[in-house]
Amino acid sequence: MPDVSDKFQQKYRIKSARADWWNYGANAAYFVTICTQNRLPYFGKVAEGLVELSDIGKIAHKCWKEIPLHFPFVLLDEFVVMPNHIHGIVVIDKGNAENGGCTTPNLVETQNFASLHRNNQLPINKFGPQSKNLASIIRGFKIGVTKYARTINPNFAWQSRYHDRIIRDQPEHERIASYILNNPINWEGDSLFAG
Repeated sequence: MPDVSDKFQQKYRIKSARADWWNYGANAAYFVTICTQNRLPYFGKVAEGLVELSDIGKIAHKCWKEIPLHFPFVLLDEFVVMPNHIHGIVVIDKGNAENGGCTTPNLVETQNFASLHRNNQLPINKFGPQSKNLASIIRGFKIGVTKYARTINPNFAWQSRYHDRIIRDQPEHERIASYILNNPINWEGDSLFAG
């Protein structure tokens, strides 16, 4: 039975998958996976290793590419719109002025990867405005897609959460980018395959 500490307003809740030791507004590269509700293939299909986007899939693709228009501190790397999910690398790069809310002189920049810190100091997660972090980026993207997708299919919905991974170094970045690029070819073996 869950501990009473697992309750909020007398309801059990699922613990956040976010790393409580990390500031998700910090300069870093993030591997993100966002799924449709019940993994329904709203975005299209895969045929012979190629994604054939539906009209909703085309909207998702367009909205993803437009993320930097709404969040100028974001750079996009590899991404793919699959039938029931999106994989993408989102890079938060606020420059030295903000540095993701981490204004410590102990910062060592690592070319948009999770910054290393001297003396094992990490950019501590903090409460405050939720407008310049990974969650606000994903929230804005999902809202944009939903607005237009529901004009095509009123039942369109996202899974309530998303998965992210903080990319630590260049070899990890290369593995993730390769995984994203090869996702359509490997679709039937993918854990998100609902066929």
